[in-house]
Amino acid sequence: MAQQATAGRRYLRAFVSGFFVSVPVTVTFLDRFAYVARVEGASMQPFLNPEGGSECDVVLLNRWSVRNYQVQRGDIVSVVSPRNPQQKIIKRVIGLEGDFIRTLGYKNRYVRIPDGHFWIEGDHHGHSLDSNSFGPVSVGLIHGRASHIIWPPNRWQRIKPSLPPNRGPLDTKEEEE
Repeated sequence: MAQQATAGRRYLRAFVSGFFVSVPVTVTFLDRFAYVARVEGASMQPFLNPEGGSECDVVLLNRWSVRNYQVQRGDIVSVVSPRNPQQKIIKRVIGLEGDFIRTLGYKNRYVRIPDGHFWIEGDHHGHSLDSNSFGPVSVGLIHGRASHIIWPPNRWQRIKPSLPPNRGPLDTKEEEE
């Protein structure tokens, strides 16, 4: 009987010590490398949540790839909302610093994106709170880049950067002519 109690204590001690090691490792991983996020709403339709309704896509957000604030046009990123710092929003990067963008309802029809900022938009323009509402977004607000759709299983895929038709920076050579 004493051997069973001693073995039970050893197992409990091993579990507790493993728990105290695994929790910080997991927190560090989620803080530095990647985590999953549920995409709700219609702002990124048809690419994310194409069915709408109650079933939402779940994406893997890669935090490591944006640690130096390096994103490219067409990336889908998670940023802290400029309007509500308690909320994170997922949008597509349309333009980077120095680009000239034709806006879709912003106070100026054309905008030059300032240094340290980028322009984000939802794919479903009529249902998106994005740079057309609040202007260029500071790169310091970036939280992660969506790299894969991981739920539902029939939509598993790697997310490749792509710009919607007729979106992206203006070609300044065309504007000069």
